[in-house]
Parts: sequence; structure tokens; C-alpha cells
Amino acid sequence: MLKYALGFFIVAVIAGILGFGVIAGTLALIARGIFILFIILFIAALINSRRV
Repeated sequence: MLKYALGFFIVAVIAGILGFGVIAGTLALIARGIFILFIILFIAALINSRRV
């Protein structure tokens, strides 16, 4: 999942450099959402592993 977030971020940076502002903003928003979801799931996995 972290690979997807990084991939979206890289494509967003490239799109921003090439002047596609709307596409870059959308891709950055998607990358941020995936990253936040990754952090939430990572913390949940840490909490569950401590209970065992």
C-alpha cells in the first residue's frame, strides 16, 4: 500500500512539473489518502500484535 502512495506521489510531481495542475492535485490527494489509510492500518496492526 505504501508503494501505491509513493507511486501516486511521484506521478503527481511529474504531472506538476509538466504543467498539469489539476491532475497533479488530484493525484496528490489520492496519495495522501492512501498514506493516511496505511498509517491507520499500521497502527491497528501494532495494537493487535501487542495484545497477543
